[in-house]
Amino acid sequence: MTIPYIIILMATGMVAGFASGLLGVGGAFIMTPVQYILFTNMGILPDVAIKLAFGTSLLVVLPTAISGTWRHHKKGVVWWKAAIIMGSCGSIAAFGGATLATRLPGEALKIAFGAVVLAAGIRMLTAELPPVEQQPEDKPWLWVACAVPIGLVSGILGVGGAILIIPVTVIVLRFSMHYAIALSLAMMMFTSIGGVIGYIVNGLDVAGLPPYSVGYVNLPSWLLLTVASVGMAQVGAVISHRLQGRYLKYIFTTVLFLLGLRMLGVFDLLGWTI
Repeated sequence: MTIPYIIILMATGMVAGFASGLLGVGGAFIMTPVQYILFTNMGILPDVAIKLAFGTSLLVVLPTAISGTWRHHKKGVVWWKAAIIMGSCGSIAAFGGATLATRLPGEALKIAFGAVVLAAGIRMLTAELPPVEQQPEDKPWLWVACAVPIGLVSGILGVGGAILIIPVTVIVLRFSMHYAIALSLAMMMFTSIGGVIGYIVNGLDVAGLPPYSVGYVNLPSWLLLTVASVGMAQVGAVISHRLQGRYLKYIFTTVLFLLGLRMLGVFDLLGWTI
């Protein structure tokens, strides 16, 4: 791995970590496109590159989510009952989703990733936030019903699930934005584990992986991204509590649109270098 690649991965990790703490995301929606581009530039086949980017990003999500959750827990906004129930169900579903993803064409996964991110951005843009003072309802059955499809998509697309967790918790479960961000990070600690196991187990005998890969997880990329992201998750979480919910919504939505359009190839068609 060359010096420019190392610098790009470190910078990506810092941005992903900051976004994780600020917006309750795992950062995979940032790390996956960057890794996909780097892996394909290294000569790795696109079908393998996208799955490798998914698996590696999910493993980065775990320590980053732990870091951000800890900071939000200190602020008293992590509802652990909801996080454990949704996270446990989501983790099992994420393993199944990752297993399914390793059997799907890489180009289809890339397009699906962009479409899901873009759809989540559109829904967040058009949804009304509940009042900040409103307390979410205690409905475990509804949490489970929401967690299973979130976990499944999380495993298939190699994301912690925040692109779905936050819209669902805000729109369906009626969490305030700050509670939704905290729950998202806590839940991702579980879903990322299920997804990572799925990508490792189903990638052990795959040909064409770069050196120091364990299944669809590349350890050098994971280390560089993780080292850079964990500390920045703390910074993002602190800043998150200084912003109003509607500003967090706008930032989150803007990032979703940019990444969704990028993975769908829209910017390539327009000749933009975004």
